Amino acid sequence: MSNSTLKKSAANSHPGPAGSPTDERADDVRYLEVPGGRIAYQVMGQGPLIVLSHGIGDLRQSYRFLAPVLVKAGYRVANANLRGHGDSSTGFQSISRSDVAGDLLALIRHLGGPAVIVGQSLSGGAATIAAAQAPELVAAIVEINPFTRTQQPNVGALLRIRRYRRGMLRLGGTQLFRSLSAWMRYLDLAYPTKPADYDDYTAALRAKLTEPGRMAEFLKTLKSTPADAEAQLPNVQCPALIVIGSANPDFPDPKAEGEAIVAALPPGLGTLTILDGAGHYIHAERPNELAALITNFLTEHHDA
Repeated sequence: MSNSTLKKSAANSHPGPAGSPTDERADDVRYLEVPGGRIAYQVMGQGPLIVLSHGIGDLRQSYRFLAPVLVKAGYRVANANLRGHGDSSTGFQSISRSDVAGDLLALIRHLGGPAVIVGQSLSGGAATIAAAQAPELVAAIVEINPFTRTQQPNVGALLRIRRYRRGMLRLGGTQLFRSLSAWMRYLDLAYPTKPADYDDYTAALRAKLTEPGRMAEFLKTLKSTPADAEAQLPNVQCPALIVIGSANPDFPDPKAEGEAIVAALPPGLGTLTILDGAGHYIHAERPNELAALITNFLTEHHDA
């Protein structure tokens, strides 16, 4: 992307609790200019490049436990905020999977690819699009509880499955009422296992989302659909690891959702792992287990 520029910033960020793996200093945060604004990111470690991209209504610090484990395993890790989120700028026209894919590819070009993209939720769909559009820049993708396929309303499942019903009601309340409280209740459900710093982390997230313009940016993500990502699944050319928690409240049948994603990929490229009891935020709930899955996957596909 020819108009992208790289610069360091001394702007304030929302670090994790003192002493946590994201006890960041302000000069660690860098900014990349992209169409419509800029995205914030941090780079740690040396080795093959892994780019982390979080989900909607969240912060890059959601990877506060996973990132240092990957660094210790010998990777250079770039941890990016979604456009409109965290320390990235506000005022973007849209925040779709295609938008985020373009931002991630711009970051990989600046840092020097190819890279492995680890994307959670909406960013899982963005990873699919990036891999399909620029196979020379994306060596492999890891999708954590991804929204990569278009979801159809399932009234029967809403009546039968309490986990799914509660998740959809809280997500619906977030969008319909522009409610931060509904979103925080969704998070409480989506983390069946909470990290020790959960209260501190969600307090920092709530503070960020109450800043002027932040909630409006978050709500833009809920206006997008995964149709663009679903259309690109057959065009992916690199290995793909799909990791889904069995207690994820976003899907009536999380395993079936993962199987459908793998089935839509070209034969032999997709690997599905279901983590029993894990929710939507596996990277914060079970970071060591996820790191082992990622590193073993990349070792198996040693050319990734």
